[in-house]
Amino acid sequence: MSKIALVTGANKGIGYETARQLARHDVHVIIGSRDAAKGAAAAARLTNEGLDVESIVLDVSAPDSIAAAERKVEARHGKLDILVNNAGLNASDASTQASQQSLEAWRKTFDTNVFGLIAVTQVFMPLLRKAPAARIVNVSSILGSISMHADPKSPIYGVQLAAYNVSKSAVNAYTVQLACELRDSKLTSSPP
Repeated sequence: MSKIALVTGANKGIGYETARQLARHDVHVIIGSRDAAKGAAAAARLTNEGLDVESIVLDVSAPDSIAAAERKVEARHGKLDILVNNAGLNASDASTQASQQSLEAWRKTFDTNVFGLIAVTQVFMPLLRKAPAARIVNVSSILGSISMHADPKSPIYGVQLAAYNVSKSAVNAYTVQLACELRDSKLTSSPP
């Protein structure tokens, strides 16, 4: 039985290429996308390349969508070997200083990038535990590095995408906490 991977936000960009690369390594990939048509189109493109993929509707900021996706993955595959938490959102306004970034931008960004990632991880944890050796990969960004933002010589010093940057720092911290929790299990999460 081949490995099963779920990649959130995989209908475009980094998620799409991650799905492609996993499928090229004989992994059956489930493309998670909040838009059914875009997810199906991405899956069709990769299927046309001869890759083993399918799509599923998964909006990481909607608990009902996460639960429905988990039920479908369980019914179709019974386990999950790889979870790639890639879905992300940048609601920050680069022209706005951190102290002026709207609370709406902060909430919207954190709902997807942090709370959505945690919710997907928690809901899919039972399926990951059914795999012989599973892995959780949380996609972050250089913009999540606190030390690089604090260093005037850093290439990202002064990049003012406050809500996004801080959300990715939170993803990094969560990943470290998760890796510590799972350190003695067959399920791993690599720190950034």
